[in-house]
Amino acid sequence: MIHYECDSCGAALGSDDPRRFIVKLEVYAAAGHLDLTPDPHADPLREMEAIMESLSEADPDEVEDQVYRCLRFDLCDACRQVLLANPFSMAGRRP
Repeated sequence: MIHYECDSCGAALGSDDPRRFIVKLEVYAAAGHLDLTPDPHADPLREMEAIMESLSEADPDEVEDQVYRCLRFDLCDACRQVLLANPFSMAGRRP
């Protein structure tokens, strides 16, 4: 049997517990306006090499987190109600 607990308060939840709720959170970069006008002074090959070089030295998880992150949480009914009443209340203080 798989043991579940509320990721917010730690309350024990059973796998078939009707008080267990799953929350999925997807965060991804918003696609803004892309200027595809070619720059006559740019060297596309050099720019691509620079990008590849910076990526080869970067932590893959950090690179991925900059554009996409998917999280999953188990919540008890009480924490679900708090989340739905104010979704940002559980996110903590603003930076």
